[in-house]
Amino acid sequence: MKVIPAALKHTDLLIGEGVVKSEKRLKDTAFFADSAGVDPDLVLYEVYAKTDQAKEGELNWGLSLLHPVTVNGECCMTRGHWHENTDAAEYYWCVGGTGLLLLMDEQGHAWAEEMEPGSLHHIPGVLAHRLINTGDEDLKVACCWPTTAGHDYARVEAMPFPQRAYKTEEGEIEWK
Repeated sequence: MKVIPAALKHTDLLIGEGVVKSEKRLKDTAFFADSAGVDPDLVLYEVYAKTDQAKEGELNWGLSLLHPVTVNGECCMTRGHWHENTDAAEYYWCVGGTGLLLLMDEQGHAWAEEMEPGSLHHIPGVLAHRLINTGDEDLKVACCWPTTAGHDYARVEAMPFPQRAYKTEEGEIEWK
């Protein structure tokens, strides 16, 4: 029998054949309440993804790595999105750090789930979702979603998440 090495490895990062890395800098965003005076080249988060499986029924796998930075007190967060295909659910698995998974329904009601190493989060396709790093180390979240899900960022821009997480000097989280 022939035995071959795994094409992908999920250690501290996602590495292997076909993995694409992207990073989001502050200058690439428009979703923070106030970014005045903050270095526009500040790296907020990185995404490592294996998404070249275009065939229906296949899955994508990714790792989001949010750095423990704030933008004028506002916690580091991802852009957030809805799925174009609202039948396509997603799983997030926290593999490091602490944070929140911010969820919002189609009526604009929002709530958050705590994320810590080992927590697993099922996200129905009808909910918008965003990651927020509330800790002092990188928040690492593995993601698995169907290739047919699609990302709808424009819908979040048209109906933004109603609350924002800020970190006080004492390290507490305040919602505004």
